[in-house]
Amino acid sequence: MSEVAPQLATNKVRLEQLLQQIDALPALPAIVQNLLKAGPEDADIHAMTRLVSLDQALAARTLRFANSSLYGLQARVTTIQQAVTRLGVDAVRHLVAAHTVKDYFSHDCPGFSLITQWRHAVATAVCARVLARHLHVNQEYAFTAGLLHDVGRLVLITHFRQEYEAVIAYRREHDCEWLHAEREVMGIDHTTAGEALAAHWQFADTIRCAIAGHHEPDLQKDRALAGIVHVANVIVHALDLSDQEDDLAPPLSTAAWDALGLEEAAYRQIFHETELLFEEVSRVLLP
Repeated sequence: MSEVAPQLATNKVRLEQLLQQIDALPALPAIVQNLLKAGPEDADIHAMTRLVSLDQALAARTLRFANSSLYGLQARVTTIQQAVTRLGVDAVRHLVAAHTVKDYFSHDCPGFSLITQWRHAVATAVCARVLARHLHVNQEYAFTAGLLHDVGRLVLITHFRQEYEAVIAYRREHDCEWLHAEREVMGIDHTTAGEALAAHWQFADTIRCAIAGHHEPDLQKDRALAGIVHVANVIVHALDLSDQEDDLAPPLSTAAWDALGLEEAAYRQIFHETELLFEEVSRVLLP
């Protein structure tokens, strides 16, 4: 133990260091800024279609997403305008923002799989959307918050790789959760990093709170979306959809679980729907 403590001390990251790295990140691309700045009164399908059409990869992904079973077994859409109409403006905005974030952080490090990380993110997004539909709340915000909930981990790996390698080693040695290992080794965790990134890029407050509170939703002022993402995260870990070795389901907040007010039969249906939709949505969203 006497040799471990000094080593951990050298890996501590001050909050100011984290904020400096995030402040140094470039602004979001103009197309994303334009999509996110428009309010509900500016929900012009034609303007949105023109913006999406400017990016070939984004246009292709939007078409594939609109034709996925996540949006029902409807007639196949073949144009960007049809896709945007089916998805809705909010869905397109958040889809664009989420995948722009994905492009900014693409670093693997030994003991950490980026593809496993994104599989878990997509699974959580799908489960959060399914939960939101059962609860009759905004499904697109739930999907986006689920997709981005662990983005802080990518921030830490990208900008503090050596320190995060120590986190990975600590987790392997102690067989503990990521959050515990991060706090023990670095002194900060991925929820703090994710919240800072969400603030820097001016994401909606509800999504910022969900990212910050997906492990401890009871501490957030906006608990509703944080609670949905928290429960979705735990469900997806339990279903082992990311194929991560030695995966541990984080502790479940009984308050968040009870607040959803769903019956056991509803949860069984949610588990089934999540598993059915996950692979197809993964093929659309993952590289």
